[in-house]
Amino acid sequence: MAFWTNPNLVRNARALVAAVLTIGTLGLSVPAMAQEVAPEHLALARKYIDLTDRAAVFEVTVVETGIETMQQIVQQNPEILDKTNDAVGKVIQEYNGRKGELLDQFARVYAVRFSIEELQQIVAFYESPVGMKLSQANSELNTDLQRVLQVYTNNLKREFFAKVRAELRAQGIEI
Repeated sequence: MAFWTNPNLVRNARALVAAVLTIGTLGLSVPAMAQEVAPEHLALARKYIDLTDRAAVFEVTVVETGIETMQQIVQQNPEILDKTNDAVGKVIQEYNGRKGELLDQFARVYAVRFSIEELQQIVAFYESPVGMKLSQANSELNTDLQRVLQVYTNNLKREFFAKVRAELRAQGIEI
């Protein structure tokens, strides 16, 4: 079984991509992306991206896309499972050298949002022992936070429904 057909990897990849993209894209706006940014400003933002890219967003996104493509093709053509698996693997390999394209776009977002001075402070923090520890822990922390939020949300839904039902019952309405 190829690594991109492993159900555990699929589940973890989807959770990781969702967490990283949710946290990493809050507050983005298209007009801000169109602004011109000095090369040294972009370089500093890219340094921050490189220091904090512990979640392997690019790799996870490419693998997840491969998984989805494979599932879509094999669902309708199960007889070509092995050939599709090989084709997906080959295409994934073609994307290996393209990570910089995505990270450069991420850097532009940060360069637009933060001044050079702010980015210098951010980079200095992430180069410190505590910053490195935080960067390494962020992926696991995001996964743990998602689990906590999911449990909270599930409990909230049941509790909220029960309270609304009780409120309706107090008004003589049974559901």
